[in-house]
Amino acid sequence: MADYTLPDMPYDYGALEPAITGEILELHHARHHAAYVKGANDTLERLAEAREGGDFGNLVGLEKTFAFNLSGHVLHSIFWENLSPDGGDRPDGALRAAIDEHFGTFEAFQKQLTTATASVQGSGWGVLAWEPLSRRLVVEQIYDHHGNVGMNTTPILVFDAWEHAYYLQYRNVRPDYVEKLWGIVNWADVARRFADVTSQAG
Repeated sequence: MADYTLPDMPYDYGALEPAITGEILELHHARHHAAYVKGANDTLERLAEAREGGDFGNLVGLEKTFAFNLSGHVLHSIFWENLSPDGGDRPDGALRAAIDEHFGTFEAFQKQLTTATASVQGSGWGVLAWEPLSRRLVVEQIYDHHGNVGMNTTPILVFDAWEHAYYLQYRNVRPDYVEKLWGIVNWADVARRFADVTSQAG
């Protein structure tokens, strides 16, 4: 059975400057993301030991720890691909049409996701996700890595609002960091994710 692995970055650590410094990006990827990968793998081992020994006394804590680390790994893997040194501007095509349909205008969507990201209580994420039951785009706030989301949703654009993502550069002014993220969004990646998820049977 394959373990989880830390993905390579799709660009150099310094490629997103000045929006995100190379120092922050390296720490974020090589330390924080790597820790979630290790945490997920370590917890899988502990779950296997619990099954083999028939001792499920710590199962609740192990399940929560696994969800936390796996979700951190998944969200960061999306985050790196969602950003690009050649990003910014606005989406077009089917994604832009869906944003207009479900949010009214791109500006209204942008304001909602910006506010959702900047106002997460504590640590978390702002997310644009696809909800297949009603076949619509929704904005969500994720607390930590896996709370406060619709059970059926699939994230296609994620903004990291944990302090380790911005504090060395933006201090406690999270809105300034979120504003800079819009200039490096890789809309081609978001559009690909949107096409993939909307092509599935709903």
